[in-house]
Amino acid sequence: MFVWFEKSGQFLRYETRDLPNGGYQLCIIDVDGTERVENFSDSAELNRRQIDFERELSEKGFTGPHGWNL
Repeated sequence: MFVWFEKSGQFLRYETRDLPNGGYQLCIIDVDGTERVENFSDSAELNRRQIDFERELSEKGFTGPHGWNL
């Protein structure tokens, strides 16, 4: 799943990934192109982090999510 957040015409993207050997990743690509990856052992943990992360973005003035599921 890819999701975008926008602030002043700049976009931050994150995506979630199922890992082939189990677990999940949250990959965040910031407006400057830097990328960071967070690993999670289960989907509930990933979901909690996504909710917290989206709240953080909203507090920083980003709008969204804008995106789609693949």
